[in-house]
Parts: sequence; structure tokens; C-alpha cells
Amino acid sequence: MTSTGEGPSATGSSSISANTSQISLADQFARSTEEEIQFALDEIRNENDKLEKETAILTKYLKRVDPKDIQTQIKEASPVQQDVVRVHKRRSRSRTGSTERLLKLTTEQKCDIAQREHDELREEINKFKHETEKILDTYRATREEAEIRLAEMKKSSYEFNRDIVLGAKNLRTGRVVAERVTRYFEDKMRSRKALIEKLRLKNSTLKVQKKKLQLQLKQKEEMGEVLHEVDFKQLRIENNQYLEKIDERNQELLKLKHSSGNTLQVLNTYKKKLNNLTMESNRLKLEISQRNELLTKIDKETELVEKEREKAESINANLRRQLQDYIVPEVLDYVQVRADLYELTKTMKTWERKVDIAQMELQKYQKQWLMMRSTVELSIRGHNGAARSALRICEKWSTYDLLRCTDR
Repeated sequence: MTSTGEGPSATGSSSISANTSQISLADQFARSTEEEIQFALDEIRNENDKLEKETAILTKYLKRVDPKDIQTQIKEASPVQQDVVRVHKRRSRSRTGSTERLLKLTTEQKCDIAQREHDELREEINKFKHETEKILDTYRATREEAEIRLAEMKKSSYEFNRDIVLGAKNLRTGRVVAERVTRYFEDKMRSRKALIEKLRLKNSTLKVQKKKLQLQLKQKEEMGEVLHEVDFKQLRIENNQYLEKIDERNQELLKLKHSSGNTLQVLNTYKKKLNNLTMESNRLKLEISQRNELLTKIDKETELVEKEREKAESINANLRRQLQDYIVPEVLDYVQVRADLYELTKTMKTWERKVDIAQMELQKYQKQWLMMRSTVELSIRGHNGAARSALRICEKWSTYDLLRCTDR
């Protein structure tokens, strides 16, 4: 912190210098262009914004710091804090005069104040974050409890519809059996009582643990191992460090999960390819077995064809030998053979007609013979000797007629 001048002489000199600086500035503006004036105006605005921000930070710092604490800690405070207090006092005193004194903070003082405000803002942010996390945890717990209760209600509704609404109906009357409803609710009450007893035991166990922890804390307080604010800050810092490490591990875990997902996708792809290749291999094995069977069949057929070929070759060789040994007859011999064949065919046809005629006459004579024999057999009964002689004559006659027909 620095101040420019003390007393009336300093005030007068400052007013004279201010008037001269205003005149020089007016001359500079008169000689400057519009662009230069705009540039200077932007610089002044930026400087004013910076001063406003610094003033806001300083005001917040002074509001946060208690004046009584400042008075009691002046002797123990750092030079920066003492300078800030002096600045505040001198500024309040200088306002009572006719002119304001120009009071400025050094860069170190500004950095110290900014660092304190930054630390305070960080603590507020951490506190707000901690409170919001508590609120979020409460909401999460409430939501989880509501989800659990909703799941239990859905389960109870499903079981009630299954066991009572649908399962407890009387098939004859179509009404719900009261005994089954009563037994259902009694079972529910027993299960609720068992759950209450379980929670009661758990609550008593937690109470015992709480008493143990309170006793341990009381013993630590009696032994002087009470944690102070510095210890809590140190624990907070360590907690933040551990949280950062947990975030890093979570990021690594997410990367590993991502790589595991990619690996799983690649594995599934290769599994599909392996399955397709296995199916293709089975198909090829079946096709190979079928081809082998076909090849065996073709080999057998080839052996048979080879045998037939050898047989045909032997027949062909015989035919070739016969063809080589064959002598072509003369044309007249061929004509004579054809004529003889024609005559023999004509003679055969003539004899065939004669045989047909003889068979017809034979049938006619057989009928006559049967008629004559029947008459002779009838007459045998009356005249034995004459009938026998007539029978012999008929037999001779029939034999003669047969011979004659055969000669014809």
C-alpha cells in the first residue's frame, strides 16, 4: 500500500498536477484521431473493469473479516493483512477531507487477498458440493426404497392374483374360497412378523455398535486425541486425493470395460466365423464321403466296363478273324440260294395248308367216330356177337380213314 502526499502542501501540489494533466490530456485528445481516442477509451474501460473486480474482491474480503478479529490479530497477522487494515483506515479518514488520497495495494497484497478469497470460494464450493451430495444420497436412498417397495407391491399383487383371484376360485360356484384367503393373509402376517423381528435384531446390533463407537470416541477425547479443524482439512485433502485416484481408477475401469466389450465383440465375430467354418467343414466332410462313395461306385462300374470292354474286344477280334477268313460267294450262287429259299418257303406254306386241312378232316372223322361208337355201344347190349364184329369193322374203318387223311 502506498499514499501520495501528507498535509496541505501535498494537497495543493496534487491539485496543480491534476490541472496540468487535464490540460495535457485535452491537448492530446485534440491532436489524436478517432481511432486513437477509441483505443484509449477501450483501455480505460478495461482498466475500470479490472479495478471494479479488484474492488469487489476487496469488499467481499472486508465484509467477511470481522473488525474485532482484525484488531486482535494485527500483531500476529502478516504484513499484507496489516497493510490492508491500514488502507481501510486511511481510506475512511481521507474521505473526510476536501480531496481523496490515492491509496493503492501492492501486487503481493492483491495476490494474497485473491488467494484467500479463492480458498474461501473453494471451501464454499466443497461445502456446497458435500451438502448437495448428501441431498442426492438422500434422494437416491428414497428412490431405491420406493423402487423396492414398488417391486414388493407388484410381487404381492401378482401373488394375490395368482393364489386368490385365480387360484382360490371354486370351479362349481365361481366364488373365492374364504379359507384360502384367510390362510393367505395369515401367511403374509407371519412373514411380516418375521421380517420385523429380523429388523429389530439388526437395529439392536447397530445400537450396540453405535454405543461402542461413542465409547471409543469418548476415550479418545479423554486421552487428548480429539480431531481439530486442521486434521479435518488434512482428511478432506486426503479424501480429495483418494477421490481423484478413484476417478482415475474408474476411468481405467471404463477403458478396460470398453476394451473388454470390443474384445467380446471380436470374440463373438470369431465365434460366428468358427461356427460357419465348422458347418462348412461338416458339409465338406459329408460331400467328401458322398464323393468317395460315388468314386467307389464309379471304380466298380469301371471294372465292369473294363471286363465288358475286354469281352467286346475278344468278340471283335473273333469277328475280325472271321471277317478276314470269310470268302464272298459268287452272285449266281447267291441268286441260286435265294431261289431255293423261295421254293422251300412255298413248299412249307403248301404243307402247312395240307396240315390244316388234315386236322379239319381229323376232327370231322373223330366226331363221326364218337357218334358211331355211341350207337355201337347201345346196340351191344342187344346183340353181343354182331355188335362186336360191327365194332371191329368200325375201328378198322376209322384207322383206314386216319391213314388216308395222313397220306393226303
